[in-house]
Amino acid sequence: MFLAGFISWTCFGACKERKDHEIIISSRSYLAGRSNTFSFHRSQLINSENKFRVWLSVFLLLLMEVQVLRRLFETLYVFKYSPSARMHIFGYLTGLFFYTAMPLTLCCTCAPNVFKFGTSEVTEFIVKDRSSTQAIEFDWWDFVNPFSKLGWCQWIGAAIFLWGWIHQHRCHAILGSLREHVGKVDEYVIPHGDWFEIVSTPHYLAEIVIYAGVVFGSGGADLTIWLLFGFVVSNLIFAAAETHRWYLQKFDNYPSNRVAIIPFVC
Repeated sequence: MFLAGFISWTCFGACKERKDHEIIISSRSYLAGRSNTFSFHRSQLINSENKFRVWLSVFLLLLMEVQVLRRLFETLYVFKYSPSARMHIFGYLTGLFFYTAMPLTLCCTCAPNVFKFGTSEVTEFIVKDRSSTQAIEFDWWDFVNPFSKLGWCQWIGAAIFLWGWIHQHRCHAILGSLREHVGKVDEYVIPHGDWFEIVSTPHYLAEIVIYAGVVFGSGGADLTIWLLFGFVVSNLIFAAAETHRWYLQKFDNYPSNRVAIIPFVC
């Protein structure tokens, strides 16, 4: 919900900023005449760069919204948890922190503007009554058109993201189906299929691929997104090593060709 709300505010803020800027530029151009042509083009250039950063953030946030919604669907309908299953409080709090900080990380360049826009809209709603508050106009073409201006880096990043997204869903479906073939609640079997044939935790590997797509799609110039990626990789490698060790201890016939998470490495 937090991620979806942030996407909505970012989109509305970008659209409103675009329309307001067009009105301001038109007025200045009319008043200044031809003597201010250079300032007009320079202002257009600065605004174009700013709009690209905003819509790039929206693009990355939409990718993560697709990921979060799929994970929610899998939690409700794919995984079959044991009645005795419990989550450690530290892991729970870490998850809350991560999914709160993630959207801020993906759009830190425009987050102050989005916050300022949201604050002004809430203040206007409080000061004025609802009937006199100006409605936010949403044009689907204004929403879709900026994405056509994204570069090859963004679309390759989206393709990498989708590749990991599909494989993670397949691996989660395999894990979810395991309990359908066991006789006891606490009985475990070795998973097979998809990337399980080469690593013990392919769903973690797919998560790394997903965030690698986000890094690639961002252009790789944002330090905060690299820090997000580093946090994900270090956390998942540690979890994968523990899971792989558990598999080796649990099953005597565990496939010897499988490694923990990175194929042919570890």
